[in-house]
Amino acid sequence: MVKERGQKVIASNRKARHDYTILDTYEAGVVLVGTEVKSLRMGRASLVDAFAQVDDGEIWLHALHIPEYVAGTWTNHEVRRKRKLLLHKNEIERLIGKTKESGLSLIPLSMYFKDGYVKVELALARGKKSYDKRQDLAKRDAQREIQKAHGRALKGRY
Repeated sequence: MVKERGQKVIASNRKARHDYTILDTYEAGVVLVGTEVKSLRMGRASLVDAFAQVDDGEIWLHALHIPEYVAGTWTNHEVRRKRKLLLHKNEIERLIGKTKESGLSLIPLSMYFKDGYVKVELALARGKKSYDKRQDLAKRDAQREIQKAHGRALKGRY
């Protein structure tokens, strides 16, 4: 059997970058059962409400929605069970310290296959206030206007 190569995105949490300020990212493996992997291979998952939490020195992913495998039998998995994340011990200790000291959250940004294994991009993030979100939108709009004006200047218009 030929081993898979490359990266294939299953699901991404685009709203997370809007709601949180991303401070650091980590790549973590996920402990899954067979029907979950088959469902993910069909490209079915949702990270919208998902978050990670520390329990007894381990990091668990909560509220990740992986729908039941269509061709599964009575052995199908639970849709929203908590799943263990696989990280190096020093990464786990660093994340435990950061989340306890400063009130940071662990948010999954994306889920993907990497060389045949399911990985989660986990972000250490701080929640944004509504005025932070407005400032980010204003910056983005201003940058877009600058790019438009620069493009017009290069073409000789204005």
